[in-house]
Amino acid sequence: MKFNQIMLSGLKGIIPGGISVEDFSVVIKSNIVDSQNILDGYVKYGIGKKQDNVYYFEDGDKLKAAIQLIKNGGPLDEISVLLDWKDFEGLVAEILFSKNFAIIKNLILTKPRMEIDVIGIRLGVAMLIDCKHWKRYSSSALSSAVKKQIERTKHYISKTPGAMAVPVIVTLYQDKIDFIDRVPIVPVFQFSSFIDDFYGNLDQMNTLET
Repeated sequence: MKFNQIMLSGLKGIIPGGISVEDFSVVIKSNIVDSQNILDGYVKYGIGKKQDNVYYFEDGDKLKAAIQLIKNGGPLDEISVLLDWKDFEGLVAEILFSKNFAIIKNLILTKPRMEIDVIGIRLGVAMLIDCKHWKRYSSSALSSAVKKQIERTKHYISKTPGAMAVPVIVTLYQDKIDFIDRVPIVPVFQFSSFIDDFYGNLDQMNTLET
């Protein structure tokens, strides 16, 4: 699926259920020929199914399309903007998986009840990620998010004997990696390189263990 701006706009039209070429073209504001090519391209890559000139998509198909576009040179930040929060979590998990991490999504902890969006585990270290699909970040909101993620991480290691875990926030709109209380705030377009350097920078992070 070669990346271009038309394919990028096509992500808006991937909606669970059936859609005709005409309706798809209206949603993505494109012509019929380009819309047909985009839809046929999705089907070729196993994204959606075509039946009687109607294209059927399921939950998760938008994420599959986004990952294909990223693999083919699409800009991670522009693509991420077109994903909802659930797909955004899926994208973060997919990037971890591509780096050979074991993945747990939406882990529920009890007493007290807490949920961790994405966990990536490799070489005995768990990266506990809170995905923020916010459009604006105030320093107070980020500080609050960090504080809550540290509490989740403490709760996680209390339930997981021998665990070593690092709280991480991954954001959609941000221009650089930042730290609050030694917790990394990572823009999604830099998440891949952050993972590559993760183990070499553990001493700079808020690493918690039992």
